[in-house]
Amino acid sequence: MPARRAGRDGKRRSRRWLTPSTSRAEKARALRGLGALGGLSGLLVALLVLPTACAAGVGARDASDWFRTEPDGLTTSGVPQRSRILAADGRTIATFFYQNRVDVPMSKIAPVLRIAVLAIEDSRFYNHGAIDAQGTLRALASNLGSGQVTQGGSGITQQYVKNLLLTQADTAAERAAAKEISAARKIRELRYAVAIEKRYTKDEILRRYLNIAYYGDGAYGIEAASRHYFSKHAAELSLSEAALLAGIIRYPYAYDPTRHPGAARERRNVVLHRMAELGWIDHAAADATARLPIRLKVDDVKSGCVTSSAPFFCDYVQREIQTNPVFGPTPAAREKLLKRGGLTIRTTMDPVAQRAAQRAVDGHVPPKNSAHKAAAEAMVQPGTGEIKAMVVDRALGPDKERGKTWINFAADASHGSSIGMQAGSTFKVFTLAAALDQGMPFGTRLMAPREFTAVGYRNCKGQRVGDPSKPLRNSADGEGGRRFSLVTGTHHSVNTFFLALEKEVGLCETVKMAEKLGMRQASGKPLEQYPSFTLGFNPVSPLRLAAAYAAFGARGRYCEPVAIREIRDASGRELKVPPRKCRQAVDRGVADAVNYVLSGVLTKGTAQGMGLGRDAAGKTGTVDDFSAAWFAGYTPDLAAAVWVGDPRGGYRYPMDGLCMDGRCYGSVFGATIPAPIWQQSMLGALSGTGAGSFHRPPSEYFSKGSGEDKVKLPDVRGMKLREAVAKLREAGLKVQVRQPVESREYPKGTVAEMSPDPGSVEPGDTVELRVSKGPGPGHDGQPPVPPTFPPTFPPTFPPPADPGRQAPA
Repeated sequence: MPARRAGRDGKRRSRRWLTPSTSRAEKARALRGLGALGGLSGLLVALLVLPTACAAGVGARDASDWFRTEPDGLTTSGVPQRSRILAADGRTIATFFYQNRVDVPMSKIAPVLRIAVLAIEDSRFYNHGAIDAQGTLRALASNLGSGQVTQGGSGITQQYVKNLLLTQADTAAERAAAKEISAARKIRELRYAVAIEKRYTKDEILRRYLNIAYYGDGAYGIEAASRHYFSKHAAELSLSEAALLAGIIRYPYAYDPTRHPGAARERRNVVLHRMAELGWIDHAAADATARLPIRLKVDDVKSGCVTSSAPFFCDYVQREIQTNPVFGPTPAAREKLLKRGGLTIRTTMDPVAQRAAQRAVDGHVPPKNSAHKAAAEAMVQPGTGEIKAMVVDRALGPDKERGKTWINFAADASHGSSIGMQAGSTFKVFTLAAALDQGMPFGTRLMAPREFTAVGYRNCKGQRVGDPSKPLRNSADGEGGRRFSLVTGTHHSVNTFFLALEKEVGLCETVKMAEKLGMRQASGKPLEQYPSFTLGFNPVSPLRLAAAYAAFGARGRYCEPVAIREIRDASGRELKVPPRKCRQAVDRGVADAVNYVLSGVLTKGTAQGMGLGRDAAGKTGTVDDFSAAWFAGYTPDLAAAVWVGDPRGGYRYPMDGLCMDGRCYGSVFGATIPAPIWQQSMLGALSGTGAGSFHRPPSEYFSKGSGEDKVKLPDVRGMKLREAVAKLREAGLKVQVRQPVESREYPKGTVAEMSPDPGSVEPGDTVELRVSKGPGPGHDGQPPVPPTFPPTFPPTFPPPADPGRQAPA
């Protein structure tokens, strides 16, 4: 009576090594192989190799020698593992994989899972070598009769090798070779199995097998499978859960419990009864567990950024890895590293700032708004360049679906496909910084005409640029027809003032200032140089603009935007990441002066009322014809830039008379929607954090006063002339002395009249004074007294400081 044992389906079957159909010649060849190779393993190998060896004219002994040598290029590396992108606090942002796999040590795999797999797949694993003699002989007759391998009998080591070769296949040809049904493939697997058994312990082979096997429904490896089906770690599996996963391995699609729960339950029970049959668990425990229903708690992990909590930041990080040569010599190599390398990518993203920015953007410009407008924001930390948040008001996905887009409007083309948007008046800050860098005081005043003809400009090649036939005018958020200082011209965002200032400091100097602060077109091209440069016609990204403004918050220290802090591979080894690139782009005093001017934009300028209750500065931007609107602002701790516009084309769909979701805004300026988004997101991002402070600008910037629009005109009547002149000049005013007048009210030699009258005037205004020459003849019966003022008229006084800095009329 032949011995009987349980099959993989739980039924008892005859244990026959050679079937009745095996011919005498085949049995004889098996016995000759046993003698030639010396041992049962040699017999099995010879029987499997023999058809191929004979065809090649190679003897069994030569085949045995070849088989026992370790194959060239044997490697167990390259098993795909999923990579994770983490926020700065360690939270998972997204997962990337070709195969959803997390490699774990044996200590993190429940013992009950190990014995369940051994019971159903290879119960004698710890007792046999690389080849399971009994299992292989069961399939021997079919293999020998057909001349190729048609049945398996593979043990765990051989299954591990098969999976390893398949996962290491990079090309379609390699994958086909790893799956083909042939004697050649089986021989190669057996040869690798022998080498693996020599290289690793049984425990290590089992661990590797459990981590490489496919468990259905996109889950590779026991840890990923445990998380996927039960939302728990492999170390926490119960008997029922372990038996279910062990049963899936043989036919992952047929026993997938999410698709075929009935078949999965039956298979689980087969595993349970096999474990009991082997004496590894009690029969009572097996029966009780078999009566339990299957309870799943599926965690469906997706690969990529679409389902990420920060999809556009995730997309930025993905593109950084895919495009930066530091992560591999070719795009294919970089893609493979990300999706197979088991990387842990720790980023700079602050979840608090990210949520605050997303809420602000979505709240003001909803993803599916009736006007089809869009908004984007990027947040950067001054002094480090770390990207703290990056949001778009839409979901990441196909543009044909409303409320979705593949384009990251917050980033450059290289990291988000966006060609950028015209920046409007936010670019005026670079002209302001260039002027301050040249030493212009706050009180420097220029005439801002209502219309400006752009002539007399040269680009950085020395070429004349500008079109005199196309005069430039002030936008609706500025005004002209009078003089402005650096301070008031910025607060009011006067176009013609900045065109005049750009001409004064030089177009090239303004462009160079922007370039020093990291600005370039979103396409990657250099900034174009025309007189309207200061008005922001160059298309840029919110991220670039936020990083530039962050440099002012960091007292002139510019840092290129960076999203990745650290990367470690599956073994925990730290990998090289793009270095941080920071430099002192602007003198500290210049940056402090910029901060002083831009702070007033939030308190008395175009963004009045948009302050944060702490030191903050910023600049509005309204693009021609209301085609887009911006706000860029910062504190010493955080900078952000916000864009609002229409992805279909701002000039075709301007925001003039905008109504959105039942709310009408009229014409949209930088202060209308972008500034409130900025304010809300910054308040949320900075909540609970200490407030940094700006530094007072160097005193030389106040040499012509504070630059504010109005100063108090002191009443100097009755004062001696020299005293009056000194007091008025101290207030930043010019003085002109006219012919003396008779006065009964003021003693002779004192100021009798002043024009204008005491009150508020602009700094730099001229005050006319007239000195009293007394009451005149006939008022007191005495002849007139000669005047006491100098014999020359008008009197001369020392010139005001730095006459070369007087603003032209």
